[in-house]
Amino acid sequence: MTDEFHRIRRLPPYVFAEVNRLKAEYRAKGVDIIDFGMGNPDMDTPAHIVAKLVETVRKPRTHRYSASKGIAGLRRAEAAYYERRFGVKLDPETEVIATLGSKEGLANLAMAITAPGDVILSPNPSYPIHPYGFMIAGAALRHIPALTEGRFEPESYLKALERAVVHSVPKPTAIIVNFPSNPTAQVCDLEFYRELIALARKHEIWLLSDLAYAEIYFDGNPPPSILQVEGAKEIAVEFTSLSKTYSMPGWRIGFAQGNARLIGALTRIKSYLDYGAFTPVQVAATAALNGPQDCVEEIRGVYRARRDTLVSAMAQAGWEIPAPPATMFAWAPTPPAFRKLGSMGFSKLLLKEAGVAVSPGVGFGEYGEGYVRLGLVENEQRIRQAARGVRKVLAKADEIMAAAPG
Repeated sequence: MTDEFHRIRRLPPYVFAEVNRLKAEYRAKGVDIIDFGMGNPDMDTPAHIVAKLVETVRKPRTHRYSASKGIAGLRRAEAAYYERRFGVKLDPETEVIATLGSKEGLANLAMAITAPGDVILSPNPSYPIHPYGFMIAGAALRHIPALTEGRFEPESYLKALERAVVHSVPKPTAIIVNFPSNPTAQVCDLEFYRELIALARKHEIWLLSDLAYAEIYFDGNPPPSILQVEGAKEIAVEFTSLSKTYSMPGWRIGFAQGNARLIGALTRIKSYLDYGAFTPVQVAATAALNGPQDCVEEIRGVYRARRDTLVSAMAQAGWEIPAPPATMFAWAPTPPAFRKLGSMGFSKLLLKEAGVAVSPGVGFGEYGEGYVRLGLVENEQRIRQAARGVRKVLAKADEIMAAAPG
């Protein structure tokens, strides 16, 4: 019994494990690590949401099993949010389901709709659950390069998708899209979604959209929903989350909404796997969606200020980082002096020499090489402190590279 389990064997090595090991090692030695590595929101959950949780948890009847698909009030609140924000009408009974975060929802939908050998088209670089949720379910993956010279180009991306659809045998089962994107922070417009819907309807392929960062945007118009496109509900489902919008990451509340057949499949799978989130958490999540929304703007404002500080401070240090238009991440090209190290080598170097932790781009797929991801999860003072450390590293680039192996 020495062979590795089949589903585990299919997964690639966890690229972030080495950086995480080094972080733990340095912290054990008392080193102060400024950690931009994980997208773990650090702001307090708004007080009125916490108060609703406390109020509800004092009621013993709420301590029983909850509803796997989400309590009715929560599903109605999410449907109301979609109508208010996107002008999209949803039936909370058949077109909305609450999930234990968008990550769980996507992974369980993958299990519900995937047969071994099905082909799935996924962007690359990508948040790992997008491709690997389907790989765990037995799918074959086709990676679509998400960026052209570091930017999302809708026309190029649609052409790449069309080629992949035409040349895939068997025909792809689903296409995954994620805007605003984790890790690249790129955005799309409604016209892109219209063309994407047309492509998917033409070839009869499911569309799975991850809209977890719908409310974390800084420039231009708010990000659209794929469900705004006429006919989208015939083939598309969209995942959202309260984690970033209301700074509720540990609460694990998300949603899937859209095509009734896909929602039905996810509902059936979840009925075998869980009883839903703890009822007081669901009640508090309902209060978040139905209550005052000024807290959302406040959270967005904190991320915007951190983004501006990061871009400005790193530029002064000699590292040019494009300002992300959305999400809680910056997608930064490796400084030219250190490109030979690769994204993993550069990430380890920053950790060792500056006490700054970032995520290597290659951890999000091979097309992420040459970049690192920085989470906006440290305050502005710590961001400036990190920039001072980066400046020192860049100042001795020649010395460091001369000593580097190879």
